[in-house]
Amino acid sequence: MSNLLFDEPGPRARRRIRVATVVGAVAVLGLLALAVRQFAANGQLDAARWQPYATWPMWRYLLDGLWSTVLAAVVSAAIAMAAGLALALGRLSRRRWVRLPAAAYVEVVRTVPALLLVYVVLFALPRYGLDLPLFWKLVVPLAISNAAAFAEIFRAGILSVERGQNEAGLAVGLTHGQTMRMIVLPQAARRVLPSIVSQSVGLLKDTSLGFVVSYAELLYSGKVLATYNGLLIQTYIIVALVYLVVNASLSKLARTLEARQPRAHRPRRRLARA
Repeated sequence: MSNLLFDEPGPRARRRIRVATVVGAVAVLGLLALAVRQFAANGQLDAARWQPYATWPMWRYLLDGLWSTVLAAVVSAAIAMAAGLALALGRLSRRRWVRLPAAAYVEVVRTVPALLLVYVVLFALPRYGLDLPLFWKLVVPLAISNAAAFAEIFRAGILSVERGQNEAGLAVGLTHGQTMRMIVLPQAARRVLPSIVSQSVGLLKDTSLGFVVSYAELLYSGKVLATYNGLLIQTYIIVALVYLVVNASLSKLARTLEARQPRAHRPRRRLARA
């Protein structure tokens, strides 16, 4: 029995996807045109309302928020990847007492919204005497949530390595652990690198949950700035554009890395259930 992550679409499904994409794009463009018209009618496109964002102090404040966003994302990703690798190895372990808890963690955490984990850290833990610093109130829930996703990515990469690689390592006298560490994992890491970058894009967007804990990431900084200057729409449009540029750049990097990989070396989309 297999745990299907997603199927490769066939010709008919690809055709439906293209039609849905075109219809969705037309709908989005229509909504954007309507929004621009309303903004213009209410004076939101006047040059005077955008002029403050031609000054350095405004951008410096937003860039400070962007730095806080990147810092939280990097620390969360580092912890989540380390935990995800351990969970992936646990799910592939021959020991049932290791495999089952790892599988249970992944299956359960993948169904829990990151926002709920933020609320647990923010409200539940302090009742038991564990009141984390503001930075870690955001990082810990994101790391816990994304560890499950990274675990599946790493597991897919390990399973994509040909079985003969493992057998060759054992044949030359390496232990199973040495074979995994020296032969299998380096190949798996290269193959899943595009998926890791893609998952990191989602993690970066999840840092906007810092808004809930009052962590001064980009979205929260935009809120403070809009309260200060009264330019609500302009501020949030600028914030959205910053997110768009950063995430689009990371997505482009992921596509480039994937395109450079031989097709045969890409992780399989169908994973065996532990």
